[in-house]
Amino acid sequence: MTRLHDLSALEQAAAVRSGEVSPTDLVAHYLARIAAHDAEFGAFITVTPERALAAAARAEEVLRRGGDLPPLLGVPTAIKDLNNTAGVRTTCGSTVMADFVPTVDDAVVTKLADAGTISLGKTNTPEFGFPCYTDNDLVGPARCPWDRSRHAGGSSGGAAVAVATGLVPFAQGSDGGGSIRIPAGINGLVGLKPSRGRVSNAPLGGDVTGLGTNGPLARTVRDAAAMLDAMAGPVLGDPAWAPPLPPGETFLGSVDREPGRLRIGRFLESAVPDVELQPEVRDAFDDASRLLESLGHDVEDAPSGLLGPTVLPSFERVWALSGSTLPVPPERVGELRPLTRELRARGLAMSAQAAMESMLALRLFSRRFLADTARYDVLLAPVVTMTPRPLGWFDADGDGAEDFERNKRYSAFTALFNVTGQPAVSVPLHWTADGLPIGTMLVGRPADEATLLALSAQLEVARPWGHRHPAAWEDDTVTGGRSR
Repeated sequence: MTRLHDLSALEQAAAVRSGEVSPTDLVAHYLARIAAHDAEFGAFITVTPERALAAAARAEEVLRRGGDLPPLLGVPTAIKDLNNTAGVRTTCGSTVMADFVPTVDDAVVTKLADAGTISLGKTNTPEFGFPCYTDNDLVGPARCPWDRSRHAGGSSGGAAVAVATGLVPFAQGSDGGGSIRIPAGINGLVGLKPSRGRVSNAPLGGDVTGLGTNGPLARTVRDAAAMLDAMAGPVLGDPAWAPPLPPGETFLGSVDREPGRLRIGRFLESAVPDVELQPEVRDAFDDASRLLESLGHDVEDAPSGLLGPTVLPSFERVWALSGSTLPVPPERVGELRPLTRELRARGLAMSAQAAMESMLALRLFSRRFLADTARYDVLLAPVVTMTPRPLGWFDADGDGAEDFERNKRYSAFTALFNVTGQPAVSVPLHWTADGLPIGTMLVGRPADEATLLALSAQLEVARPWGHRHPAAWEDDTVTGGRSR
């Protein structure tokens, strides 16, 4: 007996098209699972059952009319609570925004709806998305379903938990310094940060720093590719447009192609000084290297000394710069969490000259780095430096500056590729002896998500992960094991 949440997103779309299952069946199944498990894991800030069931009814009307159907018609998903959703509160993980209801959708929300997906609500995110873990004063932490005493990562932690526990088949996330890849790695998922300009941040995303983008979190490479197909494409006025795929090609189609023999560079250089990998993380990195070699790829150490001394301080200033524009009235600054207050203060204290010099430094660095690594089809790197951290590890002493330092040490590799704008994916190749996932990061050439997806699919075949689920996945006492 196959339960509905055992099906991939693409299998659910096919079942809707064939009439085996209805969109209402899917939505009701997942809403029941959310009701049963969300309080335990903190995946959602807001659940929207009435809107979701109404959307399912509209999807069934589309099915009855027939014709050219949207590719993901009737498949449930969820939207990160940093992204605007018209008529649904968008808190950005902050009590300051607890009652904010946008009047417009972000472009990525519109695109996912146009592809036929049905949002069940808004997933948990830390305050304004700053840290690499998910916790806030609205609903508390997103917990790793493999060990509830640990953080689920961030800032797309709620999205990752929702997918990993079978509360939605795939979910939208966003990534400005690792915020898709980190929770994907912690929760045993595929998480893809697309190239700069691949997915629009319209209408309100200013893209001034160029660091952030939207992307998919999924259980399978195929589902991630299908979600990227739905998300991708520019909106008039975007400051960066990634080159489109050749006519007739899709990211989903790239999954079915052999990647060929690739030259892969092992990249272990961090801009954060004195960072060491925990033994379990180093084991995962070396294990991935051996697996890639066994598949016929040429794997070698990338040269060191590529980062230089200016990358980290420039990134820190640019990261803090976004804190200067937070929609926080002066009289409510005291409600912000210590890390948010720290970064906001740094951003507001920065001179225009320092801000411009830092952004210029990152642009110049990116050109050099891309040229220095152009010999490689793909770079292999760790996602994080340690196994999932215990709840309270980052902010134990209430010091925002120390919180930021711990974020930097933990996520010392991911932000580099937000700076360069390269596509990067985390794939779940390794589990520790005590059952914790450790993600492996693959980084592609600019605008070459297709090669990353083809390679990720090859790895998924070589070392399948689809059978691995946390205990909550198997608990269907409330849903009654709803099957197809």
